[in-house]
Formats: sequence, structure tokens, C-alpha cells
Amino acid sequence: MSAADAAPTPLSKVDSAVQGLSSSPSKDGATEAPKEKRRASSSVPGVYNINDLEAEGTELLIAKETQKLNWRINKSPMGLDDPEKAYLKKHLTTPPVKKIDLHFPLGLEVTARNMKGVTIKDALDAIYKQYRKKADDELENPVLAGFEWDKEESWTRLIVHCKKEGAPQPKKKGKKAGQEGAEL
Repeated sequence: MSAADAAPTPLSKVDSAVQGLSSSPSKDGATEAPKEKRRASSSVPGVYNINDLEAEGTELLIAKETQKLNWRINKSPMGLDDPEKAYLKKHLTTPPVKKIDLHFPLGLEVTARNMKGVTIKDALDAIYKQYRKKADDELENPVLAGFEWDKEESWTRLIVHCKKEGAPQPKKKGKKAGQEGAEL
């Protein structure tokens, strides 16, 4: 061995994946590799961020079909019958938004999201996820009455209204006499 071989060589950080890039901050404190922005490819034209609508002062309109659903918040929205089931595909608001908070008067708040525009089904799914394990008798107001948008209170959320009972269902013919009703 020669004297040159015996001298230790300085260690260097080598990584083939980031060759030439440093992950540590440079002397001025900034990192050398700039962070990339998120892709906007998933955004759909005509679907807005609720915060942008607030900044522009664009008002929301809520689909009136939500008041006709007669839906129990602890039952799956997929259990609805026609014509109510067809309403699920409609956008919850006009203009459509990517995300909206749904606020219950007692304080619970859930968020409905859909990058293609929040539909009535997205809102019902978000509510159902919170109440699916509750029995009917545990809920004071188990039927969805509709949504309200109060821009003075909060531009970015809808208030969820519930009621005790839904509209009476049409009675089926041929019901056996002497059956006890489910009326409480």
C-alpha cells in the first residue's frame, strides 16, 4: 500500500434518484428544489370552490327537490323510491361547488365533497354516515326537511333542517284488518 491509499477520502452523499439535487436548505435558507403545485386536471369547468364564490359575491341556490325527499337521516339514501331516487343525481347548489359544509342546529357539522359538483346524494351520504347507527327513537327529528343557505351567518355552509315526521305515505289497498298501526 502506498501513502496515498492510506489517507481517508472525504465521504460524499450519493443518491442516484436525486443526483445533483440537494434536499438540505442552501446558504440563504431556501431549498433548491421548488415545491410543485397540485395538478388542476381533476377540476371540472363550471364547478366552483365555495370560497371563490364568496369572494365574488355569487349567491347560491339550493335544489328544491331536497324538501320533497321525505328521507330518514339514519337510512341509506339508496333506499329511496322513484321519483325521489332520481333527484339524487342533481347538483345540490347552483352554481355547483366542489365542497360544502352542512351544519345542524345542535352544532354537528359534516362536509359533502365531489370534485364534479356536490350532488344531493353526496350531501345525504355525508349526513347518513353520521346517523346510520342511530335508531329511529334516538333521533328527535329523523326526517330531512331541507337545507337553508344564510349568507349573513356563513357563506360557505348550509343549515340542515329536520322534522319529526315525513309526508304521509299513500296507503296500500288490501291491508289486513286488525293490525296494530306503527303510530306513536
